Amino acid sequence: MSADESRASAPLSYDEWASALEDGELLGQRCTACGHETAAPKAACGRCGSRGLETVSLPTKGVVYSETTIAVAPAGFDGGSYRVAVIDLGEARVLARLEGDAGIGDSVEFVGSLEGREEPAPLFA
Repeated sequence: MSADESRASAPLSYDEWASALEDGELLGQRCTACGHETAAPKAACGRCGSRGLETVSLPTKGVVYSETTIAVAPAGFDGGSYRVAVIDLGEARVLARLEGDAGIGDSVEFVGSLEGREEPAPLFA
């Protein structure tokens, strides 16, 4: 199955998304009505409201759309400050942790998931 083909007709669950992320794969959803893609599991399309969503593999290379530094980490996070970014993957965008010094407009690549608490987070560098 190619990266552009759908994986299943059932909606993508958070657990399936997190498991794939931990296995090094970015999954998202594509609306079967309007074609809008998202990088996180949703119950309905954010653009048209359709519940017809299919699971798709997302590109692993993207461009930093926006980024910021979290200077004071929330309780339970170790290591002090860290960077987060919205990564433009073409049709979808994903909120991810950002390593290195990439800034807005720079190309980055998915390098795995960051696991610290109960939920994994995509990691780009």
